[in-house]
Amino acid sequence: MKTLFAVYFSALLILTSHAVAAADRVTGETFAGRSPVLATQAMAATSQPLATQAALDVMQKGGNAIDAAIAANAVLGLVEPTGNGIGGDLYAIVWDAKEKKLHGLNASGRSPLSLTREYFLDNNLSSIPSHGPLPVSVPGAVDGWFMLHERFGKLSMQENLQAAIDYAEKGFPVTQLIAYYWNRSVPILEKWPGFTEQFTVDGKGQAPREGEIWRNPNLANTLRIIATDGRDAFYEGELAKTMADYMQANGGFLSLEDLASHTSNWVDPVSTNYRGYDVWELPPNGQGIAALQILNILELYNVAEMGRESAEYIHLFTEAKKLVFEDRAKYYADSQFNKIPVEELISKKYARKRAKLIDLEKAGKEFPAGELQDGDTIYLTTADAEGNMVSLIQSNYRGMGSGMAPPGLGFIFQDRGEMFSLEEGHFNVFEPGKRPFHTIIPAFVTKEGKPWMSFGLMGGAMQPQGHAQIVVNMVDFGLDVQAAGDAPRIHHTGSSEPTGETMADGGILNLETGFPYATIRQLMRMGHKVQFANGPYGGYQAILRADNGVYWGATESRKDGHAAGY
Repeated sequence: MKTLFAVYFSALLILTSHAVAAADRVTGETFAGRSPVLATQAMAATSQPLATQAALDVMQKGGNAIDAAIAANAVLGLVEPTGNGIGGDLYAIVWDAKEKKLHGLNASGRSPLSLTREYFLDNNLSSIPSHGPLPVSVPGAVDGWFMLHERFGKLSMQENLQAAIDYAEKGFPVTQLIAYYWNRSVPILEKWPGFTEQFTVDGKGQAPREGEIWRNPNLANTLRIIATDGRDAFYEGELAKTMADYMQANGGFLSLEDLASHTSNWVDPVSTNYRGYDVWELPPNGQGIAALQILNILELYNVAEMGRESAEYIHLFTEAKKLVFEDRAKYYADSQFNKIPVEELISKKYARKRAKLIDLEKAGKEFPAGELQDGDTIYLTTADAEGNMVSLIQSNYRGMGSGMAPPGLGFIFQDRGEMFSLEEGHFNVFEPGKRPFHTIIPAFVTKEGKPWMSFGLMGGAMQPQGHAQIVVNMVDFGLDVQAAGDAPRIHHTGSSEPTGETMADGGILNLETGFPYATIRQLMRMGHKVQFANGPYGGYQAILRADNGVYWGATESRKDGHAAGY
């Protein structure tokens, strides 16, 4: 635990580093890193410029926002393997302009059927390892692409995947942040078979540097097979056999049966109304409803009057988050294995009950979960001339995933199975064929039944905290879609987790560069452990649709992101 001096020193770092924020702008807030991007026909916002360009190219060729999202995600799996790839899972929310309706897709995979909780206990494991073969679950992203394409796509999958195939064969220059995380991942993952050979320069253990050309011919071949032969080539054909043989040969449990039996599911998004705006998330096994629970509590207070930089608001937000994350730890899990009380959790009545536990003058050290009657990631969003909008998130978990890279295929399996609990009777306890608790969540906002904003903010447990902050920044504090993401963020860590950990003495409040020192000092007096952390504040992308039909695009100033339209 940090000494009092260390906590004060962390706070001073925030104060003294304020000057590194964006330069003053004549149009408004000093933290605004850039202006929103405006266009009328199409818009794409992703975490890497080449992916954004691929999305726009697809729409200019006659594709729609769904085709564009698939194209962008395929490119991101190549150019940003530090966050996603076809070895991971996918979730999406689609606004269908024809039906004027939202559709949700859960394309997350399940645990191996031959692996049991008893295996971990028999091998003296108190938790599921973070890397290697044991946390690997079925990758759902490819099936998710085809589910989206079958229902909404206009172009062929060959056309949608062509940009990724071309970049994989011809190469692309690695961007700054991706080079940084790649370099950090190599020492952790190089011991796992297939990783060094396929994800280091010339297979010699060195990550590509910023500006260095990187090629992945193995992934190009895999994507070409998928584009030509369809999703079954990945889940039942030679690709599947290669995956299963590799896992069985290296201490894993993923089998041909696991891959062949995988299915994604269309689900109904759920929502709460926050001061006239309907905020939509997907139900568990993801954590999206945590954002709705936080917003329900905040709505009970006059947040706008408190002020965005006030200790009063930051304290309230943090305490609301603590309360909600206790429910998250207890109840969020695979709904096919448990009856998740979603309606009660996101009800206004329940929010009023939980809010009574908040002390507005003092930080809470621990909270009970409610008693009810019943890594790194990528996020992208696209919009087209017809009014279709896609909110899509995809991840390997823990950056580059498990480290397990099947030979000749050019991708790494996710390690999402680490999120299971081994605690008997827990909603999220490991069981064969079960979806683990998931952190990745796409979001959408409608107003009076019309699409208003497609957005997401990646980054593990930061995601629901970030979703709530974006909505509050815009609705309560009047920031535009870009400034809402550029504004300094609040990130509380140390709450109870669905893996079984419990909140440690109130947790840690991380405040990003830009909050006033007087605010930090007041929060410390209220009992918060305030620290400065460099980086864990998420990656934001958004597209807002104005009443006149103009798209406003926003991207994450903390990453290599790019928003563009035409």
